[in-house]
Parts: sequence; C-alpha cells; structure tokens
Amino acid sequence: MKLVITCEHGGNTIPEEYKLLFPDNTVLETHRGYDLGALDAFNYLQPLADYSNYSTTSRLLIELNRSLLHKNLYSEFSKKLPINTKKQIIKKYYTIYRSAVSDYIEASIKNNNAVIHLSIHSFTPQLNQEIRNCDIGLLFDSRKVNEKEIAVALKKSILAQNPNYRIRFNYPYLGKADGFTTTLRKQFPEHYSGIEIEINQSFSNNNTMPESIKTTLKESILKI
Repeated sequence: MKLVITCEHGGNTIPEEYKLLFPDNTVLETHRGYDLGALDAFNYLQPLADYSNYSTTSRLLIELNRSLLHKNLYSEFSKKLPINTKKQIIKKYYTIYRSAVSDYIEASIKNNNAVIHLSIHSFTPQLNQEIRNCDIGLLFDSRKVNEKEIAVALKKSILAQNPNYRIRFNYPYLGKADGFTTTLRKQFPEHYSGIEIEINQSFSNNNTMPESIKTTLKESILKI
C-alpha cells in the first residue's frame, strides 16, 4: 500500500503577473483565498506519506480541486481573463500539479500497489448564515467499500483519542462531488481510495492548527 497526502489549497499566493486582478487583496486572506491551517496540518502529516504534494497558488486564480469544465474553475477575478491566458494558467499551475499526483498513483498501481490518498483541507465554520456543526469532516464516495472502511476506521480512531470531537461523514461537502479525488476515482476505478479530510477553521490560529488535532490525525492515519 502506498500513502499519498496532498493539499490543494495550501496558500493564497498570486503570481506577480496576475496581482492586478486583486487591487483589494484582503479577499485573499479569507477562507475564499485558501484553506486556513490546511498547509500546517499537511506539513505535520507529510512524513507519513510515500508521496506528497501541495499548492500555495490561491484558488481565486484557479481552483485545483475542480475539474476543467466546472463553472467555478475560475473565480470572478480570473474568469474575465483571455482564453490564451487561462490556458497558460492551466498549464503552469493546474496541469503540472494534478499530473504529478496522478502520475505517481498510476505508477504505484502498475507496480501492484493499492493507493490511499488523503487530501487535506479546512472549511469555514460559517458559510452565509449556516453554522457548520462539525470539527472534522471525512469525505468519501460511499459507493466504494474501501473508502467507507477507511473513513469508519479514521473516525473510530479519532474518537478513541478524543471523544469530544464532532466527526461527520461527507460534511460539509459530499465526497462524490466534483473534486480531485472524484477525478482520480474515475481515472483509477480499482486500487485507489481517496479521502478528503476537512478541518474546521475555527481551530486555526495564525494559519496554524493545534498540536492536539494534528497528533490525533497522525495517530489515526498510522492505524489505517
């Protein structure tokens, strides 16, 4: 078994040539610009991985966790760019990242290895008027037995360490919705399992997640 850990929304960097798209860059500091604390959690968990990758390019330039045909691939700031410019962004930031991950998974499966992919994210505790009643979300495709078993095992282990955590399956998003893991499931229908781990941003302080959550996740992943 090979463990892959990624972080698609690790930062809010805008390359120099596109900074004029964001005259008021305060939006980049919000949950819309990146997943607060996700990269810190990723860095803590990364030593567990056989392969890892992350991006610090803001999702407001291009959304690495959406398919190329998704309506929100570009934000309202970048969707007005010319087609040729968008193609350059896809090539430089989107394709390079996603291809590196999928190439490793493909090579691993060809070498008769099963792959477990953990994609590390965080979510805003309140979206519009909705309060998200969850500490850690585990997103997966419930139609895939292996993914369900991994998610159940992770939840059981997390709660064994700290029964006060509120753990929910496929919340605050559905694991089978458009995303990188969804694309990879279609690309690798066998021997691939993808789980998105979503941590509530209410825990994040100065873009850092608490040691308690990171340690709990680490110990739980080691038990997979």
